[in-house]
Amino acid sequence: MDAPIRYAKSGEVNIAYQVTGDGPFDLVVVSGFVSHLDNDWAHPASAHLLERLAGFARLIRFDKRGTGLSDRSVGLPDLETRMDDVRAVMDAAGSESAALFGYSEGGPMSMLFSATYPKRVRALVLYGTYAKRMDPDDDYPWCETWEERQTYAATIEREWGVEADLTRMAPGADESLARWWMARARASASPAAARALVLMNSQIDVRDVLASIQAKTLVLHRRDDHDSRVEEGRYVAEHIPGARFVELPGETHVPWWNGDDVVDEVEEFLTGVRPTRLEDRVLATALFTDIVDSTGQAQTLGDHAWAELLSRHHALVRREIELYAGEEIDTAGDGFFALFDGPARAVRCAVGIRNALRSLGLEIRAGIHTGEVERPPGEAPRGIAVHVAARVAAQAGAGDALVTSTTADLVAGSGLEFADRGEVELKGIGRRRLYGARL
Repeated sequence: MDAPIRYAKSGEVNIAYQVTGDGPFDLVVVSGFVSHLDNDWAHPASAHLLERLAGFARLIRFDKRGTGLSDRSVGLPDLETRMDDVRAVMDAAGSESAALFGYSEGGPMSMLFSATYPKRVRALVLYGTYAKRMDPDDDYPWCETWEERQTYAATIEREWGVEADLTRMAPGADESLARWWMARARASASPAAARALVLMNSQIDVRDVLASIQAKTLVLHRRDDHDSRVEEGRYVAEHIPGARFVELPGETHVPWWNGDDVVDEVEEFLTGVRPTRLEDRVLATALFTDIVDSTGQAQTLGDHAWAELLSRHHALVRREIELYAGEEIDTAGDGFFALFDGPARAVRCAVGIRNALRSLGLEIRAGIHTGEVERPPGEAPRGIAVHVAARVAAQAGAGDALVTSTTADLVAGSGLEFADRGEVELKGIGRRRLYGARL
């Protein structure tokens, strides 16, 4: 994301914020626990959520003091201080009034801000949040005891570098998200800071504030949330005048893992229009190719001869893609990215490209993977499957057409033959078994 990171001054503390999108109203995201403005774009699932929010609003995000890109050694702020930070960010971003989207730990502060500054909050959205964190009583029996919160905080500190509470926040996450989650956590806060944040947040109790909230409010909560129970979401909605409660299926606490249903509700609530996402996701096979040692060949041939050879390369690659009913998605330099609705056609196309280009004295490498691809109207295809195929191509050598085990299994009975290349580590993805096409 190219939008600049800016800083708002809240007292003596610098609060990092970023503005994306140009919708008709402002939407301020108040994140849970920790965040990192840069790293939040580094995983497709998180980036997808941010892109969708910025698609219908002017999205304003910030890292809370003590975390992410904001000033770190600033002590432990209370909710009132955090409210000052939100106000400072809104002022710096030129936002007089905004919708607030507070999730998890960001929810209570959003509630308090809405009650305190009703003229600055046009609407309030809460997801996976709560009104109280510790010491259960008859009115609010779902939270943990102080002793349980202390144990939890100690576990967070001890496992921050290797687990960072992922099993509680997103139990269904895949390996790529797990790797990103832990890198994001380490960039956002130190283990000791994470423990201190847990203990500080344990003090939260905003029950007395709820009846004072005037903004129209939507409360979203997943049925089997592991961090805060669905009864807590219902409690919040029941005590905010006129609030609407929506129970969503699933157990994920964070909003950006399989979060389209969350954004659907948010967009309809804030705009009055239910988004339509027909056929945005399809099963497809992604193919990436590029020329081996293109830089060295360009230097040997010279600019003019290389440009002519590259033009012939492009023509042959496009011929093969068309022959096997593929769709050219992107061309960057000497590389191609194409999608196919059949994995066998993608493999045969890669082999056809390899063989055709040898007549020009060129060797290519190719990577192929089959999986779910997101295809929003008017936007480039994206998703984990695309990233996997690109990583597979990076593992290929001269003349290789490498496929994942997923693709190899799907073409069984097609007559294609493969050589097992063993398991390899794909950057940001994890270990995958690869196979080389023998044709």
